[in-house]
Amino acid sequence: MVQQVDVLICGSGSAGLCAAAWLARTGINCKILERSSGPMQLGQADGVQCRTVEVFESFGLAEDLLKAAYHVLEVAFWSSDAEGNLVRTNRTADTMPGLSHQPHVILNQAHINGFLLHDMHRSNGQKVDYGYSVKNVQVDSTAAAQQDAYPVTVTTEKDGVEEVFNAKHVLGCDGAHSSVRRSLGYKMIGDSTDAVWGVMDVYPRTDFPDIRRKATLRSNSGNLLLKPREGGSLARFYIELPHGTDSKNVRLDDLHHAARQIFHPYTLDIADTFWWSAYSIGQRLADHFSKDNRVFLTGDACHTHSPKAGQGMNVSLQDGYNIGWKLAAVLKGRANTELLKTYNLEREKVAADLIDFDRSFTKLFSSKSSTTNGHGPEYFAQQFIKSGQYTAGLTAKYEDSMITSASLSRQELAKGLVIGMRFPSAQVVRFCDAKAMQLAKALPADSRWRVVVFGGNLQNRANAERLNKLAAFLSSSAGPVLRFTPANNDIDSFIEPILVLHGSRVQIELEQIPTYFWPVTGKWRMRDLHKTFVDDESYNSGHGHAYEKYGIDVDEGAVAVVRPDQYVSLVTGLDNHEAIGQFFAGFALRPVVAA
Repeated sequence: MVQQVDVLICGSGSAGLCAAAWLARTGINCKILERSSGPMQLGQADGVQCRTVEVFESFGLAEDLLKAAYHVLEVAFWSSDAEGNLVRTNRTADTMPGLSHQPHVILNQAHINGFLLHDMHRSNGQKVDYGYSVKNVQVDSTAAAQQDAYPVTVTTEKDGVEEVFNAKHVLGCDGAHSSVRRSLGYKMIGDSTDAVWGVMDVYPRTDFPDIRRKATLRSNSGNLLLKPREGGSLARFYIELPHGTDSKNVRLDDLHHAARQIFHPYTLDIADTFWWSAYSIGQRLADHFSKDNRVFLTGDACHTHSPKAGQGMNVSLQDGYNIGWKLAAVLKGRANTELLKTYNLEREKVAADLIDFDRSFTKLFSSKSSTTNGHGPEYFAQQFIKSGQYTAGLTAKYEDSMITSASLSRQELAKGLVIGMRFPSAQVVRFCDAKAMQLAKALPADSRWRVVVFGGNLQNRANAERLNKLAAFLSSSAGPVLRFTPANNDIDSFIEPILVLHGSRVQIELEQIPTYFWPVTGKWRMRDLHKTFVDDESYNSGHGHAYEKYGIDVDEGAVAVVRPDQYVSLVTGLDNHEAIGQFFAGFALRPVVAA
């Protein structure tokens, strides 16, 4: 018997679970098939970049993640001196101040996946079906053109029994050896090098002073990247092995010996090894990321690279974060399937940039300790620091599309809110209760768009007039809110207003704020007072200086349209109602009125 599903996710890694978490939060059930017999128990990935922590914050999961993880706050750089002894040459903050309000942390991928599994089950009972092997994927290209069709046929096997699924959409999240990709006839394009690295999670007994600090060790005996792990005892070593090494012939004793040589003159005794492996470095991209706008490849199924920069799990998870909300919008009738094409536009570029970065980062790290492209050890430290914004996950910039519009924008009104990049957080004070908080907390992952209005100081009459006119437009029949929100839904269910004022909070009265920014919502039909914030001094947490950070003139203000995944779509003025309306009209569907 053929089973029919709206979304079939092949693989329960970071990308698949993140997409499923998005769908579950919108009430959409999907089918998740995993080859393994149960949930991941021991993941190889462990680096959680700042942007990924921000993603978990949007899901309301950051607190548990941060509690369990090792926080990477500082990086130390070590090199061999003239006598061949290992000496510290530099140290710096792991993430430069101001890049993100969230830290870079270390936590095993099995724990990361566990958070997402729990979240999606809590949302709508979503679960993973284990023990399934994908045997074939076929797309009826003619039927794919019909929005409500189920044009993808997936043949699977469990316990020797064949099961067939027809799906509207399929996500190939099944890793570097993806069965989905092979079924479509797509290939991985790229190359591998003769560089071989070993990696091991160990319990080290040592007098090396930076064993609980992230460190690069570039000695005459070889190169090693040290990452402390969660729990206070475990540490991960990435070790460059001699050229000509065959990864298949590497033994654990080889890694232990190489590490002891690199740490000299410090002593190193490995009490136990929790996990280890050896690998050849390669960088590859799939020649296609999707098929007929119905099947989409994510994560290692479409991009592979070395693990040292800590990008694999993060970029994969953010692939799922990108496609998840878009699938929800299409299935909920908020946008047509053309929206899904932006996945390719946005994530193919991210993957290509990742491959380029990985090549340069690997080359930098593999250079000799005494010279890096003709420079000394300080050059390596400088280049490592410069790469910090990329390794924090904060450099992705999406090009213009139906949901990102630099062409309609006035970027000069908010130079710190770059169109196509993620919305950076700043501290503000919530008006209704004086709570100091990060503005990102007002942008949870619930599939809503946000119109973030920086209204300036309401003591300025011109500011107040502009704000009132904007609120009147947004809440009018000519504006995008009523036009694209179903009549029986809360007025903020598709487009939520967020107001950020400037000045002394205690000089503002609620009556000065247009009622559109404190609408009647929810089961009890109460006024929601949690949408207005002030860039002002807080009682206990200082001043966030949000307007300064975002480059917004207090006397002119700005409007930023922010996507459900927290990327900036549009920046314009408070009086440019036409641009706001035109932007939403470019992708949003009007609700279908029941006959």
